[in-house]
Amino acid sequence: MAKTALITGASGLLGRQVLQAFQRAGWEAVGTGFTRATPPAILKVDISDSAAIEQVLDKVKLVQPFFSFVEPPSAANRFPDRCEADPDGARAVNVESTRTLAKATSARGIFIIYISTDYLFTGAPGEAPYEGDSPTQPPNIYGQTKLDGEKATLEQTKERGLGVVLRVPVLYGSAEEPDASSINVLLDVLWKSQEKGSKIKVDDWAQRYPTNTEDVGRVCHDIAAKYLEAGNTIMSLPKILQFSSEERFTKYEICELFADIMGLPLQGIKADKEGNDPNASVQRPYDTHLSTKALKDLGIDVRTQDFKAWW
Repeated sequence: MAKTALITGASGLLGRQVLQAFQRAGWEAVGTGFTRATPPAILKVDISDSAAIEQVLDKVKLVQPFFSFVEPPSAANRFPDRCEADPDGARAVNVESTRTLAKATSARGIFIIYISTDYLFTGAPGEAPYEGDSPTQPPNIYGQTKLDGEKATLEQTKERGLGVVLRVPVLYGSAEEPDASSINVLLDVLWKSQEKGSKIKVDDWAQRYPTNTEDVGRVCHDIAAKYLEAGNTIMSLPKILQFSSEERFTKYEICELFADIMGLPLQGIKADKEGNDPNASVQRPYDTHLSTKALKDLGIDVRTQDFKAWW
């Protein structure tokens, strides 16, 4: 019997790579999207519509074992600043749509992975790395809605153990537009800094661990395979997993790296070492490095691509 997968948000930065990872592994994988859907490869589905979710789960005639991947389909609910500007929209996608999807998959005996974030922790100096069971205290609305999405997923799937959370940090990788990733977009920042008189401030305070979307796709597949092979022992497996690169940079250091690769001067960019502005609407953590111990204990490969070499 063929293994099948439904990947939501499959037209996005991460979703495309997750879809490809399952396809490369021989699964019958189908994606969903909304504004950039391209049927029949990527079906158009509004995951805020419970009836549409029920319909697509039945329409694609999925067979066991099955894996469903959750990714917010709108950039407005993926970036902290935009979540702060539209908290109701962020909650609708990151929490309520997730709850609906987890309920529908669990009712059908379908395994689901919910993609979460490292923005669940205070990120205070000296606290990282964080384990899956470390106390959470999101610093902003984005982090809070993702934490509530985790809780919704695990609550809806607890009876049969058919749900798991995968936390990941800031991502980079192949993208249709640079602004799809807060890392990729730094290439545009570097180009803009070449304009005469440019003085662009770039954060040189917060510690980031950019992780490639291809690696995350691979890990999603490996988690699905591991958990679906567990059978009746799935209840004993951890429900919160974390994946991250070990390479650490500030955004300014990434700009330095890009400038070196491209042979461009960096005079138009100024390192901002001030940290959070206490009056800013969105507060960001200093260091939310995620421990990958739970994945290692499961025997899942947590190696990542070399950041500089990828570019």
